[in-house]
Amino acid sequence: MHKTYTVEEAKRKLEQYCAYQDRCHAEVLQKLKSMNMISQACDVIITHLIEHNFLNEERFAKSFARGKFRIKNWGRIRIKNELKVRDITRFNLEAALKEIPDGEYIEAFHSLAEKQWDNIRETNIQKKKKKLFDFLIRKGFESNLIYDKLSELAAQS
Repeated sequence: MHKTYTVEEAKRKLEQYCAYQDRCHAEVLQKLKSMNMISQACDVIITHLIEHNFLNEERFAKSFARGKFRIKNWGRIRIKNELKVRDITRFNLEAALKEIPDGEYIEAFHSLAEKQWDNIRETNIQKKKKKLFDFLIRKGFESNLIYDKLSELAAQS
């Protein structure tokens, strides 16, 4: 037997859920569905959360981008793709990417690439370059940045 919630109980529960950490609309809807709320109740609750600033997609997108960049060292491509999966609007997606200053982005990219290059235990230079390329692509960095860095690192070796 599933616990049932009144709209008021669900509102309080979702307020806490959103206050704990910024959420996107898709996460909130998923949570409401897991609580077996009917779609009319979901609409009422989501409207309430937006009106009371518990749910703010632009704020979510910006903090998501900052966090994934600073903590997980993700590049702009990966951040953009992850936000798209969460149905973030193009406007909020662009605002989120502006949260990452260009200088800081380039600095983080070079630092990550050099650290990873030093950690790759591979004597064959082509294999080593491929490993670094794959790593940086997975992290979501732009291929033109990666190619330039690979040339620079290979020249130093």
